[in-house]
Amino acid sequence: MTEQEVERETIFIPDEEGKEEEFEVVYRFEVDNGAKYIMVVPVEGDPEVDEVYAFRYEEEGEDIKLFTIDDESEWDIVEETFHTLAEQLE
Repeated sequence: MTEQEVERETIFIPDEEGKEEEFEVVYRFEVDNGAKYIMVVPVEGDPEVDEVYAFRYEEEGEDIKLFTIDDESEWDIVEETFHTLAEQLE
């Protein structure tokens, strides 16, 4: 299978004005306490400069509900996982 044939998972996230923006899911993971996290990047944009966005999420049937990560210790877990993933991809 070529890279072009790989189906990428995308989700839509509303911006502050309610406009739906498409994001590609980079990585999903679950930590020991059962919390689930998702890392996404904008589909429209420059992959060299776009930021990776991270959210905690809960599944509701086929939908997911996103939550911002406000707790510093929770953010540290996400950041450590992201850096580990980035090292593995190099």
